[in-house]
Amino acid sequence: MAQVLEFKLPDLGEGLTGAEIVRWLVEVGEVVAVDQPVVEVETAKAMVDVPCPYGGVVTARFGEEGAEVPVGAPLITVAVDGPADDDGRPAGEQRSAADGSRADGPRAEDSRAQAPRSEGSGNVLVGYGTSEAPARRRRVRPGQSAPSAPATPAAPTANGRAATAAGGRASASLRARTAGAVDEPVPVISPLVRRLARQNGLDLREMAGSGPEGLILRADVEYALRAAGTQTGRDRTPTTEPHPRVPPAQAPAQAPAQAPSQAPSQAHAPAAVAPAAPEATRIPLKGIRGVMADKLSRSRTEIPDATCWVDADATELMRARDAMRRFAEERPQNPVTGGPKISVLALLTRICTAALARFPELNSSVDMAAREVVRHPAVHLGFAAQTERGLVVPVVRDAHTRNAESLTAEFARLTEAARTGTLTPAELTGGTFTLNNYGVFGVDGSTPIINHPEAAMLGVGRIVPKPWVHEGELAVRQVVQLSLTFDHRVCDGGTAGGFLRYVADCVEQPAVLLRTL
Repeated sequence: MAQVLEFKLPDLGEGLTGAEIVRWLVEVGEVVAVDQPVVEVETAKAMVDVPCPYGGVVTARFGEEGAEVPVGAPLITVAVDGPADDDGRPAGEQRSAADGSRADGPRAEDSRAQAPRSEGSGNVLVGYGTSEAPARRRRVRPGQSAPSAPATPAAPTANGRAATAAGGRASASLRARTAGAVDEPVPVISPLVRRLARQNGLDLREMAGSGPEGLILRADVEYALRAAGTQTGRDRTPTTEPHPRVPPAQAPAQAPAQAPSQAPSQAHAPAAVAPAAPEATRIPLKGIRGVMADKLSRSRTEIPDATCWVDADATELMRARDAMRRFAEERPQNPVTGGPKISVLALLTRICTAALARFPELNSSVDMAAREVVRHPAVHLGFAAQTERGLVVPVVRDAHTRNAESLTAEFARLTEAARTGTLTPAELTGGTFTLNNYGVFGVDGSTPIINHPEAAMLGVGRIVPKPWVHEGELAVRQVVQLSLTFDHRVCDGGTAGGFLRYVADCVEQPAVLLRTL
């Protein structure tokens, strides 16, 4: 009679908790062999072909292509020929309780001993290969344990020859039981668990599994490694002290003998007073500084950020800014052309909004509860402002719809409100992208922390004269370093690099913006 066995998704390693079914490699009713791949799954690391440890007829498949399957969930059921024991193995593999051999008799044992060793299944699961096909072995139940040798010595007898014979039989029985314990199958399914134990020198036969029917899981091996590390640290702790202590029972007897010799020195020895160590100053994290501390800590904890940077020749950008300034100064009464002086920050903002239109991945945030990347339709640009109360990030609403003059006026208004402490909560929240001009502090580069929950931040260093190759000749140009820190969950390095390169090109040639204005 056929026995139906259930094959579950094994532990794929690397801390993964599940996988997505990409393609089924077998159909219901198809005959599969041992270690034949039955399904192709995709994890967060790679595509994996999962082999089935049973041979027989596929009776059911669990999950459609594209479905998420957690580790330990059933994948397929296989009908195996022949009756099965309590462990789900065919009866032909059941061991005898008397001598640990298989129940099919000594003739089968001889045939297996003479059979040539296989060359291995060759299947690989997440980088783990099998060198040869292992023997089908019975799983150890939770209550079972390897027989141990008796610790009590043999009682003396009047007949020494009989005692010797009994001791010899006991030794032979002990060796047989020890050999049986060594050959006892280890309750492990995942090859990664075996590899982890082998690399760290752990004997799986000495471990008790916490899984179903005593199955040894990866968590059991990691717990054993931590326990072994703790025990090693205790073993290295010195057990002797530099000066032996006097036991309490001996202290009263030795005290009078030592008192006369110690009395003179104690009478004339001045009392040594240790200088008081200065106490550390504790500054409470509250107000703006406390809010920023919580926000930056959350950003560093949750966001896997990366940074790329590039040097750019900002000479043409500075010339364009000076031309706008002169034009406004020459026509102060003109309501169209007259107005405030254009700031470099406003020009960089226009460049950023144009770059975000080309690379919208960076104007987004991550919703981990829904496991979705949220792309925002509008650019609400925040800019870092240092005040006496701490660092704040005011937000310019709908920055993508403003021109350079409007941006300059809004930056001035928000900066003044930040210095006076009159910013409203609405002016400090809701940003989708941040521009950080740390060049005002006289530094060239930085790797800033992303303003959570945003996905990117552009940093601008100081603009200083530097040697630069311009049109094939060495010249002194106005050079600036640009850095982009981005959330690696929303895009790859190619997108981030393309964004930063476009910004640098617009800084070097502001006329590029005329194509998209």
